[in-house]
Amino acid sequence: MPVFVDSPMALAALDVYREAVRGHSPELRGEVLAQGSAALSPDPFLATRTVQESIAVNDVTGPAVIVSSAGMATGGRVLHHLRRLLPDPRNMVIVVGFAARGTRAHDLVDGARTLKMFGEYVPVRAEVADVPHFSAHADAGQIIDWLRAAPAPHTTYLVHGEEKASETLRDRIDQVLGWTAVVPRSGEAVLIR
Repeated sequence: MPVFVDSPMALAALDVYREAVRGHSPELRGEVLAQGSAALSPDPFLATRTVQESIAVNDVTGPAVIVSSAGMATGGRVLHHLRRLLPDPRNMVIVVGFAARGTRAHDLVDGARTLKMFGEYVPVRAEVADVPHFSAHADAGQIIDWLRAAPAPHTTYLVHGEEKASETLRDRIDQVLGWTAVVPRSGEAVLIR
């Protein structure tokens, strides 16, 4: 069965890791370096790097797996695949990782019967599976550890995440690191020097 990787960001990240392997980066674990390029080979995956290659995935007949992601289904190539595949009950859409409220991915996980995209409502007849435990988002402890390694900034701005979680992290940064942390209001402009 063909497996298409149709995510420019994922393929760009793969390229960064491949370059790290080629350059024998000291940040990589020894077993990864020992495998060389085979450690990060997408084979037998089919990388769709161009728009034309992405569109060509629509012409595949028979079973296939399409790995495509973008901002919790808020934009990008994944929307074209969803529009085509969601109406067919023979298909399955697997939402992997965290799906924030207000996103199409969250709506799918929540059991939406239709999704609006490209100005039209698309029926959801495909099976939807939720696999939230593969989130690439760091937890608060990991973020604090990462920040701890940096020099204290004048102000830390938390601009990504749900409001309550951002406020909780803001408080934790203040308490644990003693830094000034702010969750800006939507549309607020900040001068960074």
